[in-house]
Amino acid sequence: MKISESDLIINPDGSIYHLNLLPEDVADTVITVGDPDRVGEVSKYFDKVDYKKGKREFITHTGYVGSKRVTVLSTGIGTDNIDIVFNELDALVNVDFETREIKPNLKSLNIIRIGTSGAVQPDIPMGTILASSYGLGMDALMNYYIQEISEDEKSLKDDISAHFGHLGAIKPYLTGASSSLIDTIGKDLPKGITITAPGFYAPQGRLVRAKNAVPDFIKLINSFRSNQHRITNLEMETAGIYALAKVLGHQALSINAILASRVNFEFSKEPNKIVESAIKLVLERI
Repeated sequence: MKISESDLIINPDGSIYHLNLLPEDVADTVITVGDPDRVGEVSKYFDKVDYKKGKREFITHTGYVGSKRVTVLSTGIGTDNIDIVFNELDALVNVDFETREIKPNLKSLNIIRIGTSGAVQPDIPMGTILASSYGLGMDALMNYYIQEISEDEKSLKDDISAHFGHLGAIKPYLTGASSSLIDTIGKDLPKGITITAPGFYAPQGRLVRAKNAVPDFIKLINSFRSNQHRITNLEMETAGIYALAKVLGHQALSINAILASRVNFEFSKEPNKIVESAIKLVLERI
């Protein structure tokens, strides 16, 4: 089936619309970061950088860590940007841009998010590097995609839906991490369910001036238990990354640098050091 010009927009130079990348620009291992400035903080550890490209908030560096080719790409904030990044990454490796047809042999990328996050459990201190065992989305992204989930995901999602059922309009979606990546990159890290919120303030239980429609949100999420599972942290991309990766056949893992304790109302005095620790850990293990 030929993909239309309006469904998949290709720039005159042959690059994909938003990311401004050519198919050959993408390595099989991709590190995503939210902040465009963080791309250079990752690639400074590369042994060789082949090129640097950028458009809007999407900055890309591709190079080598030892003999391994790696791409690091900024997504910006939120799952609306994840929708753009993941669909365009997938098109770059799995669509023939000349014929506009899906390639017969599909490629599965390894995609690792390195991001910041706030802990919602009192026993997770600032400075922790945490791997997301599941991404729990409180946003609406996956209302627009058909998603197949495993029996384990369905059982856990049912317990989550019961816990949050009184919120009415919020329909959570849940996806597990890549088992291969969590067993290698995340092997000895603390793990837990990561909530992906559609905003930074009230959607994450913060109270400044506007009144929150969901009172005691942090207490609600940190009280959830289902067998050994609990919600450990909050951020804004992981659930969308996990869900779209699974829909498109890619492997994904989210590594979280814990900068805040939401239960102790504290924020790290050295956030950059924590993020740097997460970057070094991922690059040592990819």
